[in-house]
Amino acid sequence: MLNIIIIILGVSFLLYTVLGGADFGAGILETFIGSRGETTVSKAIAPVWEANHIWLILAIVIMFTGFPMVYFTITLYLHIPLLIVLIGIVLRGSAFIFRFYDFTKDPAHKYFTALFKISSFITPVFLGVVIGAMALGKINLNSDGSFYERFIMPWFNVFCFTMGLFTAVLFAYIAAVFLVGESTSSAERKKYSRLAKIFLILTFTLGILVFITAQIQNLALFAGLFNSLISVSAFTFAVLCSPVIFYLFNHANVIFLRGAIGLQVALFLLGWFALHFPVVLYEKNGNNLSLYNAHAPGASLYQLMIALFVGLILVMPAFYFLFKVFKKANIREG
Repeated sequence: MLNIIIIILGVSFLLYTVLGGADFGAGILETFIGSRGETTVSKAIAPVWEANHIWLILAIVIMFTGFPMVYFTITLYLHIPLLIVLIGIVLRGSAFIFRFYDFTKDPAHKYFTALFKISSFITPVFLGVVIGAMALGKINLNSDGSFYERFIMPWFNVFCFTMGLFTAVLFAYIAAVFLVGESTSSAERKKYSRLAKIFLILTFTLGILVFITAQIQNLALFAGLFNSLISVSAFTFAVLCSPVIFYLFNHANVIFLRGAIGLQVALFLLGWFALHFPVVLYEKNGNNLSLYNAHAPGASLYQLMIALFVGLILVMPAFYFLFKVFKKANIREG
């Protein structure tokens, strides 16, 4: 039962990374694609952008109910970057609503567009900062220490912000691939294909910097990587997916292209989590929280399992129907 819940939690993070990441990344890409690209982005994400947050909500509910100590620790000691993430999500959504659904295009439109772009970048950066802080091991569960030592130092460092930049660039890469299928002309398709290649290179570059800055912060990610066959294999296959994706830009159905990017992102996540599994959060004094030592009692897990089963039966068909209705028209042959 616990392992099934862990799998559902992992799938939730994967779906949010791919679908929510495409939304955030689209906002980042607006900086590079001009006003016409802004229209493409808005039309692409308008019908479904808010629905993608369901996977983040599901992951939070699973953490809160199934792994309460992990949830408590993250929300207490990393409350500052999490608050920035929350503010970014709210501001981004508000700016998008006022920009896209406004009947008249007035001078305020440019401010909403700027807010949308900024929040689309800041939010994934601080999501990555939180993930980095969970892996770095500088969170002190003891009550001693200053406010800075307890609530700022664990995430305010070069490793966590490198992880944040990696997350933002990865989201932009996912969005560029997604927007290849939303393009209405060959010129647009080429533009998004070019951006996808650029951001893929940046993703790999920042991924290497994540490991380098980890060594600077005395986090032995390199040693963990070469001790994990799953991580090495996952990262290797993720790299090997790149030429396939480049080929699919112009030679295949868009569904295959999006399936390939989904697989590549899944391999990235598998490689990262295999480095740490089953540990979720590393603590300064070695009292690490894992999926097996910080879970809720069996009775709570049983009730959570029932809720997840019923909820997924209701949500999955509705989510599929939402995409089928609003996005099918945009899926076309490459």
